[in-house]
Amino acid sequence: MGNREDLLAGARRAILQRGAAKVTARDIAAEAGVSLAAIGYHFGSKEELVTAALMESVGDGIGDGMDEIIREVSALPLLDGFAQLWDRIPQVFAENREALLASLENTVRVLRDAGGAGALGEAAEQGYQGMADQLRSAHPELDEAQVEAIAKLDFVLVQSLGIMWLMNPGSLPSGEELATAVSALAAR
Repeated sequence: MGNREDLLAGARRAILQRGAAKVTARDIAAEAGVSLAAIGYHFGSKEELVTAALMESVGDGIGDGMDEIIREVSALPLLDGFAQLWDRIPQVFAENREALLASLENTVRVLRDAGGAGALGEAAEQGYQGMADQLRSAHPELDEAQVEAIAKLDFVLVQSLGIMWLMNPGSLPSGEELATAVSALAAR
């Protein structure tokens, strides 16, 4: 690995140990085995590095978990697969709790910065597109508008349910409840 990749890996480890709000540039550099100057050279600032590391970490952990479930339930009718996904997502959250928590901390920090919302908007767009790619593969019968709409719904649900899960893991609606709501809306 090069310094950039070492920094991303070191940042993920340091963030998971200390939290996004408490991690220092020195913590990250020490964990990565590189100089402090490497952070500025490769990322411009510690904050940019933290954001990049968290986007990658949460995307890998939660995104890969969702992708796996979507592949596993792809043979089911679409609404049943949707229910299965959301019944199983709390386990994905549990496996990625620290990354989810650090991502929430970082999101608040970035949004307090006047220019920060743009980077998060770009990350959200990448999140939609990743989910859309997986849906296209798992459900070729869907047209492009359906794929985009479901990907956006899934993205919104994973974001909001992730926060709810952090506050109270037992408070999440079941996949069946979510599927019932979607079905009821479609029937009207």
